[in-house]
Amino acid sequence: MILGLSLAGFTVLHLVISMIAIGLGLIVAGGLLASSRLPGWTAWFLILTIVTSATGFLFPFTQILPSHIVAIISLVLLAVAVYALYGKGLTGIWRSVYVVAAMLALWFNVFVLIVQSFQKVALLNAYAPTGSEPPFAITQGIVLLFFVFTIILGIRRFRPA
Repeated sequence: MILGLSLAGFTVLHLVISMIAIGLGLIVAGGLLASSRLPGWTAWFLILTIVTSATGFLFPFTQILPSHIVAIISLVLLAVAVYALYGKGLTGIWRSVYVVAAMLALWFNVFVLIVQSFQKVALLNAYAPTGSEPPFAITQGIVLLFFVFTIILGIRRFRPA
């Protein structure tokens, strides 16, 4: 039992929170490109992305896994993004710091989604059973390029009032 839920129930809850966080993150990314803060969407994206990373530590484990390292990095990035947005009000360099930190945290969530999809979805797993095959690498590469492009464009365009 985790938080009163079976492991399966907790896994579903974690997945739902993660998917909502990713959806909100994509909306926030669109806002960055349109130079709009989208304060409500942004707050929920940050909260749910923090919850996603934090709840990953509640799954049973006996050793630190790559997923834990990703979650730690993501939580650090999210702390920086929250500080840049709410602590520094996006002034000066903090605007760019926010864009980079928030979008990297989103990328980490999407990265994990792709890893999990290739591990758990039979159709995808058939093409990359070990996660080292070209379909997996190509997918991750395309997504990484998308986020690099989004970060660069976000830094250039995001100038909220």
